Amino acid sequence: MAKIKVYNNDSNRMETYYRGEQEAMPYITNRTLTVREFRGSSKSNLLWTEKRAMLAWNSQRYIYGNQIPVGFAFKRPWEGGHGTFSQHYAGLAFDVGQTLTDEQRNKLYNSAVNSGVWSYVEPKSLTPTWVHFDKRRRKSSMFNRRISIN
Repeated sequence: MAKIKVYNNDSNRMETYYRGEQEAMPYITNRTLTVREFRGSSKSNLLWTEKRAMLAWNSQRYIYGNQIPVGFAFKRPWEGGHGTFSQHYAGLAFDVGQTLTDEQRNKLYNSAVNSGVWSYVEPKSLTPTWVHFDKRRRKSSMFNRRISIN
């Protein structure tokens, strides 16, 4: 059983849910994203995300029109491959389509880019065997700094 904290962007409040591995994540329609899929390889029993990320998933699944195999979404920094600025650590990112054919993955990638529901879709050159999309709020401040030379 996982404890899932969801920031509800509409009410500006945190919500707590308890779900089994095969149950749908909060706000997910038609069980298209289970707790197990969201958790991926994370060993944590405490997961977190935002309502708007779950709603974006619902939209993406509808637009794509087929099942979307999920490699993982949530991942803590020390669980490998991601730092503290990772959108996976924030529970807002999805790495998907690892088991799809190249043609299916291209269709998924194009639907994610054209959907307008994601804040960021990683270029195919960086994700040759999967599709990464996330619902980040904005670029990290480390990317927005202006450097002035005196």
